[in-house]
Amino acid sequence: MEIGNIPTLIALELGINQFSGYLPHNICRTGSLTHFTASSNHLSGPIPKFLKTCTSLFRVRLEGNQLTGNISEVFGVYPSLNFIDLSNNQLYGEISPNWGLCLNLTTLRIAANKLTGFIPAEIGNATQIHELDLSSNSLVGTIPKEFGGLTSMVKLMLDGNQLSGRIPLEFKSLTDLEYLDLSANKFNDSIPSFVGDFHKLYYLNLSNNKFGQVIPFQLGKLIQLSQLDLSFNAVEGQIPSDISNMQSLEILNISHNNLSGFIPTSFEDMHGLSYVDISYNYLEGPLPNNKAFQAATREALRGNKGLCGNTRFLQPCNKQSPKKDHKLVFLIMFLILGALALLAFIFALVVKRKKKHQHGEKTNMSEEFSYSILKLDGKTMFEEIVRATEDFDPMYCIGQGEQGSVFKATLSSTYTVAVKKLHLPCDDDKNLQKTFLNEIRALTEMRHRNIVKLYGFCSHMLHSFLVYDYLEKGSLATMLSKDEEAKELGWSKRVNIVKGVAHALCYMHHDCLPPIVHRDISSKNILLDDEYEACVSDFGTAKFLNPDSTNWTALAGTYGYIAPELAYTMEVNEKCDVYSFGVVTLETVMGRHPGDLLSSLFSGACSSSSTALPAHQMPVLDVLDQRISPPAGEVAGEVVSVVKVAFACLNSSPQSRPTMKQVSQHLSTKRLHLSGPIAMITCGELLASNGFTAS
Repeated sequence: MEIGNIPTLIALELGINQFSGYLPHNICRTGSLTHFTASSNHLSGPIPKFLKTCTSLFRVRLEGNQLTGNISEVFGVYPSLNFIDLSNNQLYGEISPNWGLCLNLTTLRIAANKLTGFIPAEIGNATQIHELDLSSNSLVGTIPKEFGGLTSMVKLMLDGNQLSGRIPLEFKSLTDLEYLDLSANKFNDSIPSFVGDFHKLYYLNLSNNKFGQVIPFQLGKLIQLSQLDLSFNAVEGQIPSDISNMQSLEILNISHNNLSGFIPTSFEDMHGLSYVDISYNYLEGPLPNNKAFQAATREALRGNKGLCGNTRFLQPCNKQSPKKDHKLVFLIMFLILGALALLAFIFALVVKRKKKHQHGEKTNMSEEFSYSILKLDGKTMFEEIVRATEDFDPMYCIGQGEQGSVFKATLSSTYTVAVKKLHLPCDDDKNLQKTFLNEIRALTEMRHRNIVKLYGFCSHMLHSFLVYDYLEKGSLATMLSKDEEAKELGWSKRVNIVKGVAHALCYMHHDCLPPIVHRDISSKNILLDDEYEACVSDFGTAKFLNPDSTNWTALAGTYGYIAPELAYTMEVNEKCDVYSFGVVTLETVMGRHPGDLLSSLFSGACSSSSTALPAHQMPVLDVLDQRISPPAGEVAGEVVSVVKVAFACLNSSPQSRPTMKQVSQHLSTKRLHLSGPIAMITCGELLASNGFTAS
């Protein structure tokens, strides 16, 4: 007897098996089915039509398969439905307002699918909902204010979408919340102070958004909270001392923000704290005498120039020089004043050029103009750099490119900078003028820790150059080309380099207005500091994606990194950078440019190795850099995840490549747990399922 012919079938439990194929049909023919579970199998194909009209359903679990279908069409209204989990499938379409008519629904999970569109306000009518999980989709828009009516909500997960705007004021009525995750979206404005009234919260994650202003001191009232993550935002000001009232807090991550000042000494009383990450802020002064701070890794502390303490990663506090503190204050003052003057200069330059154009005057590039945002004024900087490089003697040259040469210069003010000297401009050299102004414009408008810092520029009839932060380790290409230096790049460092480049490109593509396409991402343009943190450089070919701009008339980029579609079209968009990022990512883990592997992987041809295996059958282990030991443990999973991301970015179809926001979020939040030894994983397996939703 077929399952669908069983009379008065009430419950069907098929979960946690190895079933494949389609879901059974007609199992609700008698209208008595209440419990249906087929989770954690290998089922595929469309959702059966019977589910739309099976109004007797009480509990449904279909998560962890590869089921397809338009979610707005295959589900109906279920008066008795209490629990449904559709997570980790391939469902698409927009969320139906009908879920708001399921008035007895307490749990709705549709995470990790391909949902798009807005969250329907009607869900606010299902007031019995205790748990709502819509994470890891592509939802847009704002959180409906109607969610304020979901006063029974205990667990809310909207992370990993593209939601924006502010958290609605109506949210303050959700006082029963215990778990709130809004991370990896585009929420802005400030963190609402009423979150401090969610006294039952034990997990709060607002990371990877655009929250600004200060951390509300009211968060200190969350005495049940065990994990707080506010990282990768733009919150500023000092850390509220009230945070130390969170005596249950175990994990604190406030990294990658604009926090400043001293860490409150009251943090020493947080005895339950076991992990902190305060990296990449502007914090100063001593670390609290607390086990979590004292045991913090270098990565958890880096990026704060003024911290001191008794750890091996920081200077002892008693050796801090007051002069250095004063120098830092003066430097900040000069940077701020210089930045304001730079904006005024650029504005004046634009007005002047516009007036000349209106009067038909010809621009004379021999006219001198110079400027600096270091301590030196423009003329002094020019003279200092000429002196420091002995009039750009080749002995100070540390790199050469098509548009100019890079020199190392140590100024009398003790700054060591990198100077990119452009080829001498001529009156009619419009391309070089455009290159110079493009790089100035790109770098002065960008502020990101993984993008090289511009300290100043100078345009003169003798020399035109840009002054950058000097990064000690040089380019990624140089590091990988030398065996001894390549051995210093362990797998964790390489994964971190890839993440840094991804974060920089995500910022350029999604956080700059207008968006910026680099157009020349290559290992030569990835620079490393003394802690092997990656910074993207060389913006001479950058294109600003204005809405009315689609094409450029000249091909830009480095051979071997250029997206294949540029061979037959000159259309420039973000997906060109995505492809180049994929090449750089593979190069980072392989230790060399992937070369023939690219064509063989995507054509199914044999590799050039001695085994002559088809590239799809090659073990991933054979692709990795053989100069260092194979990755193991959690690092192995991260490396495989990085390779998987690279393959997705190298898709020959631009539309099928992920966005850099998806890549950045994936590398920041996803952890790939290997089902077997890394030696058993082939390139073909990673090509077959990239795990991204193209957009």
